[in-house]
Amino acid sequence: MTSAAAGAADGAADGDDAGADERMPQPAPGAPDRAARLIAELTRRGLRIAVAESLTGGLVVAELTRIPGASLVVNGGVVAYDTAVKHSVLGVSSELLAREGAVHPEVARQMADDVRRVLAVGGRPADIGLSTTGAAGPTGQDGKTPGTVYVGVAVGADVEAIALELRGNRAEVRDQTVQLALDAVLQRLDRG
Repeated sequence: MTSAAAGAADGAADGDDAGADERMPQPAPGAPDRAARLIAELTRRGLRIAVAESLTGGLVVAELTRIPGASLVVNGGVVAYDTAVKHSVLGVSSELLAREGAVHPEVARQMADDVRRVLAVGGRPADIGLSTTGAAGPTGQDGKTPGTVYVGVAVGADVEAIALELRGNRAEVRDQTVQLALDAVLQRLDRG
């Protein structure tokens, strides 16, 4: 079961979520197929998406490409599982990574923003960048507890990080992250 903490990151007492833009609401039970909805919406709008994944290890792209017609809107994905790859491939600030580690909202923002350019098709960057970074467990990472996750969404000049505090075993945290990442893009598109 997903447990996303309520409240803005600025109000977090322990400061672990400092810099996160907003909190992701808990998905409704029995929610429709998010991947199918997202592929349909991207197709309808003529938009393309690129994904940078860490803790999900390719699961987001696998979920998107499970849908027929995804090749019309999915540029691809980068699995930047090793922290150094976040810098060498995606261009995340090496200073940021050294100072904060990989589990940080600004890392999620930079991953989402930069993957659009890294996975450009025909010289055209993707319209949307989506990223996942966090600690899936069973142990923490970079001083963050298991279940601490940041999802980055980049659309135009708007680049945000969404803080998640998830519960469950490693597989459950990863699965929840995939679904909540898709929700984040759908919600961003709904806002216009």
